[in-house]
Amino acid sequence: MRDSPLKADIRARLRIEVRGIVQGVGFRPFVYRLARDCHLNGWVHNTSGNVAIEVEGAEGDISQFLNLLPAKAPPAAHLQDIATRKLPVKGDADFVIRKSQAEPGKYQPVSPDLATCSECLEEVFNPGNRRYQYPFTNCTSCGPRFTIIRDIPYDRPMTTMSHFRMCPDCQAEYDDPLDRRFHAQPNACPECGPSQKLTDRDGLQLPCPDPLQEAADLLRKGYIVAVKGLGGFQLAGDATNREAVARLRERKKRPGKPFALMMASIAEIKKHCLVSPEEAELLLSPNAPIVLLRWRKDISNVTTLVAENNKYLGVMLPYTPLHHILMRHAARPLVMTSGNLSEEPICQDNDEALRRLQNIADYFLLHNRDIHARYDDSVYLVERGTARAIRRARGYAPSPIRLPFKAGQVLACGAEEKNTFCLTRDEYAFLSQHIGDMDNEETAEHYENTIDLYQRLFRIKPEVIAYDLHPEYLSTKYALKCATEKRLRTVGVQHHHAHIVSCLVENDFRGPVIGIAFDGVGYGTDGNLWGGEFLTCDGGSFERLAHLEYVPMPGGAAAIRKPYRMALSYLYTLLGEETLLDGLPIMSKIPSDEIEIIKMQLKQRLNSPLTSGAGRLFDAVSALAGVRGRIDHEAQAAIELEMLAPDDVTNFEPYPFTISDMAKPAVIELKELVSAVLNDARNGIKPEAISARFHKTMASIILEACRLISYQTGLKAVALSGGVFQNRLLFSLAVAVLEKEGFRVLTHRLVPCNDGGISLGQALIANHRLNENKE
Repeated sequence: MRDSPLKADIRARLRIEVRGIVQGVGFRPFVYRLARDCHLNGWVHNTSGNVAIEVEGAEGDISQFLNLLPAKAPPAAHLQDIATRKLPVKGDADFVIRKSQAEPGKYQPVSPDLATCSECLEEVFNPGNRRYQYPFTNCTSCGPRFTIIRDIPYDRPMTTMSHFRMCPDCQAEYDDPLDRRFHAQPNACPECGPSQKLTDRDGLQLPCPDPLQEAADLLRKGYIVAVKGLGGFQLAGDATNREAVARLRERKKRPGKPFALMMASIAEIKKHCLVSPEEAELLLSPNAPIVLLRWRKDISNVTTLVAENNKYLGVMLPYTPLHHILMRHAARPLVMTSGNLSEEPICQDNDEALRRLQNIADYFLLHNRDIHARYDDSVYLVERGTARAIRRARGYAPSPIRLPFKAGQVLACGAEEKNTFCLTRDEYAFLSQHIGDMDNEETAEHYENTIDLYQRLFRIKPEVIAYDLHPEYLSTKYALKCATEKRLRTVGVQHHHAHIVSCLVENDFRGPVIGIAFDGVGYGTDGNLWGGEFLTCDGGSFERLAHLEYVPMPGGAAAIRKPYRMALSYLYTLLGEETLLDGLPIMSKIPSDEIEIIKMQLKQRLNSPLTSGAGRLFDAVSALAGVRGRIDHEAQAAIELEMLAPDDVTNFEPYPFTISDMAKPAVIELKELVSAVLNDARNGIKPEAISARFHKTMASIILEACRLISYQTGLKAVALSGGVFQNRLLFSLAVAVLEKEGFRVLTHRLVPCNDGGISLGQALIANHRLNENKE
């Protein structure tokens, strides 16, 4: 990468080009200070593709500069490549920061938004500081980035801050290379920057000197306040007020799905949750995601309505000055959930929020800094000592996943639920922020607008479009329509192959590998709905070597909403239509006439597609155990079954099952398992014990299937992917038994194991096909 070693006593000039996340993170002023400290002259500037530097001085000083450049870079900077080239000495008299240079077709990664740094926070709460309690305080180490940028290079005219003209004091900071706000594009203060106002639900401004204090007072009184944050609106309410949370659930049409909370400090969080050192580090990081923490229900005063039938709370710390100030005034945990109706995209603009949230929020805390990109909060958990993404958005996107090869320009359109898309170019995979479930017009519009934004920012013109094989996915329809209009090549990718390849990519593992893809639904190559899959695969191809036994889904999607339908399907399909249902806890929850309808659907295979989905098996066992017969949100039955299991399941025996390896693919036969669960439920065995035994059974199925496949193939590496592996208990049991058996286990960390990671796998598979055709 670098030329031959430099000699300390000879003057030289070197051009240095740095790629990575190096704009909007204080990198140029750092270079300026470092060059001066090393007694070097020259210059530094941003371009559309990198940060370019030329330094001149003693060769020993230049060597020192090169060593310190990556070692001392600002925390928010991520240097991915440093290229150097010797130049003739020019005799520069000083070191300067030059004006940014736009270059057609060039691009570079863009920084995500970053949580408020300690220095800015100290100013916000210092009564003697000119930014005292100013909710839009920021510097080059923190604040908005991706949510305000329209195009690159990242300069103020290219952001939504362009119409805020800086006052003399802010301008002086902005122009001073030794100031931490040098070229901080969102730099502002109360004199010249964005401002807030508080309105009622009709948009009428309330006359109050301090909108944040007034909003906090309203929250303490039990009102719901829509808060405009970094990447959109959040709905806030008092998390200790049962009536307020119940009202928010009713208005938001979100009867059961857990709400995220915001708490003022780690000390406050520890009053309600257990916090490991790894979880504390994640909460306090510049990314500041929501972290799923073990709930201390015995001492917490957070109402159980926040997360019913759950052991965990999703908690985040304040990540903007606005949130910090609000939390200090409120002096209690607040619900801080996405500002939308269930399944719609988060509200972005003031007028949009007043229209869409009018029947949810009582009051609106607005500001006049425009949001250019919608940006939900990220969600993470820590399992087996490692942080793992559940939803990747604020604080992480659009930072790219680094690829081990030079990729073509590919657009991968993702899945239907928890949608993300992915664009590749060179060594980068730009995985989008969480888009959401593609089942309404608003989300589809958000999806297309965000694809346009990414293509513009990263100068990508796709030559190939990858899509899921399911013909009814909106993302698939978008891909095929776009490909037809632009005359682009298409690559259809099987859902579970994409799951496994996404795991391989982030582990930098080329394969082949035994891939276990456990989820609810994914369109299979045989036209059935897969989801309990054991594959052998790499980035180019896969073979299905085993799967959970097929059963019908009576009523199709109705069987997902009503897990008792899946329970009856497993019973009647595997044990026979004459199976007696007497004594089952679930029977009281099933309308008697519906049982006959289900029987008819199963008998005639009327709207009853076959499924091998692990998620559907979890649903069935949950229903049979009397845990959950109907759901209000995705995976609710399976989650509540998991939550009932004791922390230690060592002494519980797994249920029986059989693997039929006579055929290819082998079938994991479930008749014995379902019969044993039925007997336990009939005999009054507690759901807690049924849950423990079932989870151990699923881990045993994973181990036995991997043993069989490893014997056939010689493979000793296993990749786990699919939304079912968000189940902490199953994940931990599976990893433990596989590692004990000597398998290398690859798991997700950077991208979600759920459908939020699908697009990354699609993109890599499409690149593999593209390279095959070029050879």
